[in-house]
Amino acid sequence: MATKKTDDVFSLASFDPTKVTETFRDFAEKGAAQSKEAYAKMKTAAEDATKTVEATLESAQSGSVELGLKAIDALRTNAESSLSHLEALLGVKSVSELFELQTAFVRKQAELAMEQAKSMQEATRKVAETVAKPGKDAAEKAFAGFKKA
Repeated sequence: MATKKTDDVFSLASFDPTKVTETFRDFAEKGAAQSKEAYAKMKTAAEDATKTVEATLESAQSGSVELGLKAIDALRTNAESSLSHLEALLGVKSVSELFELQTAFVRKQAELAMEQAKSMQEATRKVAETVAKPGKDAAEKAFAGFKKA
């Protein structure tokens, strides 16, 4: 009796080509729908990545301009200070006055250098945060998407 059932299952009489066609059509439609969905997700991810890169590059460009302007300002201040010091040195009447002027100038330059270094450090930190922000936001958005899925 078991052999008869096996024969029935595999016999050509029980084969219905319309069911195979319907099954294949369903399979193809599901595959096409999944492909479209995957393409849409990839397209959105690529667009988001492009926006992130553009925002990062814009931030880096504006940040480098800001740092460049700060450096130019520091150079200008140092040059003006050095020229003023040279003018003062031209009017020196004694060696003790020369040492006094030189000591005051070196002290003032050291203080100025510390202020300029702090200013550049703070500006660099702000630029780094600004440049990193689009990437950080994109990463957080991507991880939030993974948590939902």
